[in-house]
Amino acid sequence: MKRQTARMTIQISPGTARDVPTILALIRGLAEYERLAHTMKATPARLRQHGFRRCPYFQTLICRRGGKPIGIAIYFFMYSTFAARPVLYIEDLYIRPEERGKGSGKALLSELARVALRRGCGGMEWIVLDWNKPAIRFYKRIGAKLQKEWVLTRLTGAPLRRLARMKV
Repeated sequence: MKRQTARMTIQISPGTARDVPTILALIRGLAEYERLAHTMKATPARLRQHGFRRCPYFQTLICRRGGKPIGIAIYFFMYSTFAARPVLYIEDLYIRPEERGKGSGKALLSELARVALRRGCGGMEWIVLDWNKPAIRFYKRIGAKLQKEWVLTRLTGAPLRRLARMKV
């Protein structure tokens, strides 16, 4: 997909196994921006194993301007039991800082919306860090509603393993 902007054409295409180094570099950029680089465990092998198999755990869209990778969307599908429809869940959306405000984030979200509608989804969901005020303002401008009554719950590491061993 190509979108013409005043500055240069934005190209958005699905990521492939050949794009793994680019995907990893953009994930690293996101981790640094979110101040979470110390938690990053992504490797080329893991990305290939999980994203480019017969039934991938995630899919990617890579945003390029002038052929240079400037952003990424990593997404997967989940199911809304109440709506009885699939939902496109955006795990990560990242635009390199020097490229923000030039239309690439909106282009990526627009392409994700088209993917969601083609797949019969009832909507899209994602999480934004509460301190990321520029992103929150951007999401509100495009019509997204922040759901403050839902609390993200996570179980990892030793507690996850302990629960898995529990006999009931």
